[in-house]
Amino acid sequence: MSGPSISELYVYPVKSFRGISLSKSLVGARGLQFDRRWMLVDAGGQFMTQRSDTRLALFQTKLESQGILISREGFGSVFVPFDPLGSPRTVTVWRDSVDALQCSDAADAWLSDVLGANCSLVYMPDSTHRQSHLDFTQPGDAVGFADAFQVLVIGEASLGDLNSRLEAPLPINRFRGNVILSGTTPFEEDTWPKVEIAGIPFRAAKKCGRCSVTATNQDTGEVGVEPLRTLAEYRRDGKNVMFGAYYVPEATGEIAVGDAVVLQPALK
Repeated sequence: MSGPSISELYVYPVKSFRGISLSKSLVGARGLQFDRRWMLVDAGGQFMTQRSDTRLALFQTKLESQGILISREGFGSVFVPFDPLGSPRTVTVWRDSVDALQCSDAADAWLSDVLGANCSLVYMPDSTHRQSHLDFTQPGDAVGFADAFQVLVIGEASLGDLNSRLEAPLPINRFRGNVILSGTTPFEEDTWPKVEIAGIPFRAAKKCGRCSVTATNQDTGEVGVEPLRTLAEYRRDGKNVMFGAYYVPEATGEIAVGDAVVLQPALK
């Protein structure tokens, strides 16, 4: 078997909306460019995800030269410029209070109409620093609106191992990873302390504990019991079931499908 390499790349510009498949991506301190830099919040400024409203899986996002186009089949679309048009506000994601910018009245009106609830789209500007989980990362490590970490890595072999145990195989989009790897053994990505891709070092943070979003069909929004039921049989760690591993980029640059993943020695 050849060494590990990138087989797929995904970004999720709006937290909990559908991902975008890319052939290459810039990498910054927060992870892949555009990843989880936008987020939907309710009237009280609390973050919204598929955990509470599975319809968010039905929203598509397209990267354009001047901004992002958000659409949903049967409801049309709204364009959101990269430079937000709205005012500053403080929003909440998990336990973090975060300085954000309102995107536009047009985006808020369209999204509120489609969902039938008062909500707003916000953006995390470069001036905002949200510290990633200090139990597993270092002071100064920044993250966008992702749950807690910068880059989620999943091996195709890990999905293959899981699917071999399921009655109906699941696609990779259930797990909302950023970097998908070929050429690994099952769950090998859990074991690396550090890797280098296209000259960029990535430091391991922790294995990813999975939530109910993995049981949501990303094409229909329907919720089932898999893969959590099966993962609980053999991938349990305390109260969590694990699938995929988080990494922190230690430099900036660009990675692409086909890039080799070079293992690095553990930190002293």
